[in-house]
Amino acid sequence: MASGVQLEKEQRMGFFQTILVALVFLPLLMVASHNFLQNFTAAVPRHWCYIPEGDNATTEVTGHLLKIYVPMDGNQEPERCLRFITPQWQLLAPNGTSANATEPCLDGWVYDRSVFSSTIITEWHLVCGQRALKDFAQSIYMVGVLVGSPVLGGLADRLGRRVLLLWCLLQMGVMGTSAAFAPNLAAYCAFRFFSGMGTAGFILNGTSLTLEWIPSQFRALVSTILACSLTLGQLLLAGLAYAIRDWRQLQLASSVPFFLFFLYSWWIPESAHWLIVNHRPEKALRNLQRVAQINGEKLEGKGISLETLRLEMKQEEESSGPSRCSALELLRTAPMRVVTCCLMLAWFSHSFSFYHLALDLQRFRGISIFLVQLIFGAVDMPFRMLVAVVANRLGRRLTQATCLVLGGLFILASIPVPQDMEVLLIILTVLGKGLFSFSASCSYLYTTELYPTVIRQTGLGVSYMMARLGAVAAPMVQMTQAFVSFLPLLLFGAVPITAGILVNCLPETLGVPLADTMKQVEDRARKKRNKKEELRKEARGTKKTKF
Repeated sequence: MASGVQLEKEQRMGFFQTILVALVFLPLLMVASHNFLQNFTAAVPRHWCYIPEGDNATTEVTGHLLKIYVPMDGNQEPERCLRFITPQWQLLAPNGTSANATEPCLDGWVYDRSVFSSTIITEWHLVCGQRALKDFAQSIYMVGVLVGSPVLGGLADRLGRRVLLLWCLLQMGVMGTSAAFAPNLAAYCAFRFFSGMGTAGFILNGTSLTLEWIPSQFRALVSTILACSLTLGQLLLAGLAYAIRDWRQLQLASSVPFFLFFLYSWWIPESAHWLIVNHRPEKALRNLQRVAQINGEKLEGKGISLETLRLEMKQEEESSGPSRCSALELLRTAPMRVVTCCLMLAWFSHSFSFYHLALDLQRFRGISIFLVQLIFGAVDMPFRMLVAVVANRLGRRLTQATCLVLGGLFILASIPVPQDMEVLLIILTVLGKGLFSFSASCSYLYTTELYPTVIRQTGLGVSYMMARLGAVAAPMVQMTQAFVSFLPLLLFGAVPITAGILVNCLPETLGVPLADTMKQVEDRARKKRNKKEELRKEARGTKKTKF
C-alpha cells in the first residue's frame, strides 16, 4: 500500500516512540518471570517419609533416630520415597545392618524448608509417585501459550493490536492472581493455562504494535531492547524468588503488576498501519496527529491527509482485493509458503534447543538455584544486545541463519565431551543458549518485517505457536536418552542447523518498508525472481563473449 510506504518515510524516532518502548518493556520483564516461574514455585526440596512418633500423629521422628525408620542412600541422605516396614533398631549399633524390606511412604512426607518455605510440591505432595504432575503443570502452561499464539494472533488482525494487548494484560493479572489462591492442583493448572494464553498474546501484540510505530532504521534496535527485557526478567525473577520463598506470595508478586500495566496501556494508540488497512482512515489520521503532537511535529506538508489515505486505500483495494485475510493466506501463494514454512522451522528449532538448555536448573546440584538462574539470565544479555548491531550490518537473513547453525554446532560439539569435564560442558551450554537467545530476538524482528500488515499477527501467532511446540517437544525428546544416550543431543543440534540452512531461502528485509498487503509481498518476490533471471542472462552473455 502506498500509504504504508509514505508512513515509513514520515515516521521519526521521537518522544512518543521512546515512551511506547518503555511502556511495553516493563510488562515484558514480568512476562519472562512467568515463563520460568515454576523453576522456583515448583522447586523440589529434599524430602523423606514422615514417621509419626509413637501414637502421636502430630509429632515426627527426627535426628539420628530417623535412620531406624528410613533407609539411607549412597550419600547418607534419607531415601525420598521408601521407609522400612519395621523399625531397624540394630542400625543404632556402629556396624549394624538392616533388612531390606521397605514400603512406600504411607503417612506422607517431611520436606526440607531451609531454601523454600513452601512450593506447589510441598503443598500438594507432588513427589514420588506424583512427581510427573510437576512437569504436567508446566506443560499445561506451555499448552496455554501454544493455544494463545494462533488464537490471539489471529484475533489481533481482525480486532486490532491495542484491544488484544489490553485484554492480554488483564487476563494475565486476573489469572496469575487467581493461581496464587488456587485451592488445588487442578485449579492451579487451569489458571496457569489462561496465564500462558495471555503471555503469548501480549508478547505478540506488544512487539508488533511497537514495531509498527517504529521507523525501519530503528526497528533492529527496538527489537533488541524488547528482547533484553525478557533476559532482564530472568534476573528480576532470581531476585524476587530469593526475597520471597513462599510460592503463593511469589506468584502474587509476579502477577499483581499486570493490573498497573493494564491501566496505563490505555494511553497507547492503535497502529496506524492496521487502521489504514482495515478502512479506518479517520482514526488513523487522528492517531498520527496525536503522535506528531507528542513528538512536537506537524503532519501538514508531509503528504499525509485524510484525502490521500482514502484515495490510496481505494486504489489498493481495487488492485489487491479485501484487506482481511484468513490464516490460509499464509500458504496460498508460493512466496508466502516459503516464508511461512521457513519461519515455522526457525522458531521451532531455536525454542526446541533453547529450552533443552535453559530448564531444570536443579540439575546443577552443587550450585545455588538462585545463582544458576542469575547466570543463565545474565549470559543472554550480551548476545541479545548484539542483535541491533549485527542485524543492521549483516542483514536479518544471515544473522538468523548463522545463529541457528552455530548454536546447533555447539550442542553437537558437546556429544563427545565426558561428563567429568564440567567446565567445558558449561561453556558449550552457555554459548549455545546465548546463540539461541540471539536467534529468538532476531526472529521477532525478521518475522514482523516479512509478513504484511493484513496478516502479520496471524503469521506471528503461528510462528510463536511453533516455538511453544518446540518447548513442549524438548523434554519428550530428552526422554529418548534412556534408549540411546547421544540421540537427544544429536537431535537438539541437527534441527537448528537444518533450519539455519533453510532460512537462506527467505528474502532480506534490511531497510525495506513494512508491507501492508499480500500483493506487495508477491510483487517483491517477483522483482527478486526477475533480478535473478537478469543476472543469469548477463552471466550467459559474458561466457559467450569470452568464447
